[in-house]
Amino acid sequence: MKRILTIMFAAVLTVSAFAQGRFGPDSAECVKYLSYYTEYMKQGNNAEAIGPWRKAYSICPVTASQNLLIDGQKLMRWAYGKNKKAEDRKGYIDTLMKLYDQRVATFPKNKVSAYNNKAIDMVNFKVDEDNPQKVYDQMKEIFDNTGNKAIDLVYVKMMETAASLYTAGNMDAEQVMADYTAITENINAALAAKDDPKLRKAQKDVETLFMNSGIASCDNMLALLTPRYEANPDDEETLRSVVKMLSAADCLDSDLYLNAVQGLYAKDPSSGSAYLLYKLYARKDDAANAVKYLNEAISTSDGDNTQLANYYLELGSYNYKKAGNNAAAIAAAKKAAELSDEYKGKAYLLIGTIWGTVRCGGNEVESHAHFWVAYDYVNRAASVDPSLRAEANALAGQYAAYFPNKADAFMYDLTEGKAYTVTCGSLRESTTVRTR
Repeated sequence: MKRILTIMFAAVLTVSAFAQGRFGPDSAECVKYLSYYTEYMKQGNNAEAIGPWRKAYSICPVTASQNLLIDGQKLMRWAYGKNKKAEDRKGYIDTLMKLYDQRVATFPKNKVSAYNNKAIDMVNFKVDEDNPQKVYDQMKEIFDNTGNKAIDLVYVKMMETAASLYTAGNMDAEQVMADYTAITENINAALAAKDDPKLRKAQKDVETLFMNSGIASCDNMLALLTPRYEANPDDEETLRSVVKMLSAADCLDSDLYLNAVQGLYAKDPSSGSAYLLYKLYARKDDAANAVKYLNEAISTSDGDNTQLANYYLELGSYNYKKAGNNAAAIAAAKKAAELSDEYKGKAYLLIGTIWGTVRCGGNEVESHAHFWVAYDYVNRAASVDPSLRAEANALAGQYAAYFPNKADAFMYDLTEGKAYTVTCGSLRESTTVRTR
C-alpha cells in the first residue's frame, strides 16, 4: 500500500503543474483521484478503485480523459456482478448507460465504438427489457449513428423490437418495412466491404424476424422486394432472399417470383433450385415442366434417403393427382417406400388409393380384381404407420365392398386365397383372391 501511495503522489506532483486547464478548477484534486483509481485498477483492485473513481468523476470535467468514462464503465460492470441487490444493480446500470451517452457527446470521434458497446451492454444486462419501445428507441439511435459500422447485435435487436411493437399494435407496417429496408441495405454495404460470418447470420436472423412479424403480405413483399431485385437481378444472395420471402408470403403467382426462381436456377442449377421450379410450374398447372423439374431435383439431390423419399412421394402424388400418370405415380411411391421407413406408410396408402380408383375392363372378376390390390396396400399402410390406421381401415372397408361374390369367382375357377395377377392398362400387380 505504501508503494502504491508513493507512486500516486509522484504522479500528482508531475501532472499538477500542467493540469490547470484540462482538469478543471480543482485540477490538483482531479489529477490526484485520477491517479489513485488508475493505480488500483492496474493492480486489479477494483474494490479500492471504485471509491476514488467516483471522486474523480465528481470533480473532474468529462473532457479530462476519455479513460475516466471507459474505466467507469468497467467498474460499473464489475460492481454489478458483485452486488446482488436489485436497487444497487439498477444504479450501476443507469450509471453505465449515462457514461456511454457522455462518451458519445464528449468524444464524437469514438462514437461508433461507444454506441456498439452500449448495445452489447444493453442486451447483456437486459436494460429496459420490459419496455420494447424504449429498447427500440435506443437501438434506433445506435443504428442511425453507426449505419453499416454497427455490430450484428444492433441490427437484430432493432428488428426484433420493431417486429414486437408491430405485433402488439404499437408500430405501423410502413415503419417496420422502412426499418427492414434500412437494416438490410446497411448489412449489405458492410458485407460488400468485408465478408463477416456474424453479419451473414444477422442478415438471415433479421429476415426471419421480419417474415415472422405478420407483416409479410404479398403486396408488401412485392413493394419491398421488387426494387431490390431490379437493382441486383444477377446476385445469387438477392435471388435466394427474394425467393425465400415471397414463398413465406405465399406470393408464388407473381412475375417477380417467376423471375427470381428462374434466375436462381440459372445461377445454381441444383436440386434445391430445381425443386423450386417444380413448385412454380405445379402451381401454374404445367404438369410437363413440374414433373421434369421434380425428377431433376431427385436426380441431383445430395440429401439423405429421407429427403429423397419425400421427393419421390411428392412425385408420386403429383403424377397421380395432376399429371394423370398412375404407373409413374406407383413407381415413385414404391421408390419412396424403399428409401425410408418414415414414408413407407404414406407410400403404401398412395399406391392403395391409386389402385382403388382405377377403372379396369373385363368380366365380373377382372373388373373388380384391382380392389384386391388396393386392399393389400392400405392394410400394409395401417400395419407400418399407426397414424394412418383409421384412414387406411376406412378405405379397406370401402374396397372390400367391391370384391366379387363367391359365385362369380367360382365361375372363373377362382377360390378364396388363390394367387392372382391383376393387369389393368399399364398397371400390373400380384395379389390374392378375395370374395364377398
